[in-house]
Amino acid sequence: MNNIRQVLKKAINKLFFGRTLASKIRYSYIFVALPFVILLIFCISSIWASNKRFDAMISSTLMATEFGLDFKEKFDSETYLLIAGDTPYHESPLKNLLVDATKSVDRIMSVTESEENKQRLIYVQRYLANLGIYTKRIEDYLLEGDRYEECIEIWENDVQIVTELISATMSEYIYYEVLALQNSKTAYEKIYQSMINSLVVGFSVAAILIIALSYLIPRSITRPITEITKITDEVAKGNLEVHADEYSGSEAMILADSINVMIDKINTLLVQIKQEQLSLRKAEFELLQAQINPHFLYNTLDAIVWLAESNEQKKVVEMVGNLSSFFRTSLNQGREIVSIKDEVEHARSYLSIQKVRYQDILNYEINVCEEILDCEMPKLSIQPFVENALYHGIKEKRGGGTIVISGYVSEDNKAVIEVCDDGAGMSEERLEEVLFELEHPGEKERSIYGMYNVSQRVKLNYGREYGVEIESVAKVGTKARIVIPLKKQYIAIKAKKNSNI
Repeated sequence: MNNIRQVLKKAINKLFFGRTLASKIRYSYIFVALPFVILLIFCISSIWASNKRFDAMISSTLMATEFGLDFKEKFDSETYLLIAGDTPYHESPLKNLLVDATKSVDRIMSVTESEENKQRLIYVQRYLANLGIYTKRIEDYLLEGDRYEECIEIWENDVQIVTELISATMSEYIYYEVLALQNSKTAYEKIYQSMINSLVVGFSVAAILIIALSYLIPRSITRPITEITKITDEVAKGNLEVHADEYSGSEAMILADSINVMIDKINTLLVQIKQEQLSLRKAEFELLQAQINPHFLYNTLDAIVWLAESNEQKKVVEMVGNLSSFFRTSLNQGREIVSIKDEVEHARSYLSIQKVRYQDILNYEINVCEEILDCEMPKLSIQPFVENALYHGIKEKRGGGTIVISGYVSEDNKAVIEVCDDGAGMSEERLEEVLFELEHPGEKERSIYGMYNVSQRVKLNYGREYGVEIESVAKVGTKARIVIPLKKQYIAIKAKKNSNI
């Protein structure tokens, strides 16, 4: 007994341990379901075979009963009517009765299993053949005429005796078929009893398997998970020095490897985040330095002096106010994220200052919808694109042009700021260079550094799905878009409006 137990245990260990969780569960289902499947197949096949045999006997008995009920009486009666002259020869149904009777016997023969009853049906077929001979003889006598006595003699001594034999034979057939049905009933009862015994044995075997598997499989699943849970608890507490060992079971090993990879990636990401934060601070500082451009400040102060000498005090006050607002927004008390409203005002201050200097060639428009004014974006994001539109678009086009700043909500619920100009534009080759430079770090030329800086800061703050998009056609103009997240409150209000519609 102990040897059998050891062999069974080794077989189960070999089958389950080291397997995947899905395989373990699958095998457990198979082992539990296998006895039931075998029993089910056995029961179904037994019942099917029994029912098939039972149905065949019932069918043969019913057909034999229908055949034997009225054949003798009808055939004897129709034969007498033919002899007596009540039924003309050509209207006599005797031939049809014989044909139908032969077909009925053939059908009964096809569903009969008992050899003895098949032999009885063979006798009936022979009797029907004899009836055909007798009816033919009667028909011949009737055609000759004045042979009534001979026909009656055939009817009394041959036809009625044969029909009686047919009736008696079919009665015997029915009797033995009913007897077989009774015997089958007894056999079915034995089969059902054996089925019940088999089910009891099957349930017992299944119960033993379930008890064994209910201990082995959960243990092989929960043990490595418990160990891995301890590792994840340590990680949750901030201990990133732990590592998960390898455990039995394919999923457990994969999970342990994944946890180790996750811990390594977390450590790598922590270092990367620190580096990105440093890069972000550096980018903001460099952009702020670019805003405090000595040439821009010198030219603006020079324009203020020129206005003062021209006694344009009102314009002097306006320009000084714009310059003060421009630098106040640039510094913004050290805040890195500002509202779109503040950024638009910063760009407006810059354009107002430049309008004084380039009043003959520069026009501008600002159209930003109110829904996005409260959205936030990195500071100093719009002005670099306005500056680029002025110096590389409007100034390089003869006859001047217009810069349009617009803001709206996109179809995919994002806030979009567009800076468009109808200046010189860019060739396809130059546009490809600019787009490549926007996505790849490296040494940036001065004309694109500000745009690259904005693009990187937007992506660092909001993700790769946001950033800067640029379209341009030579001698037509350039359109730059800054795409940032929309405030959640507005998205909810918009969704509610759409649902009401």
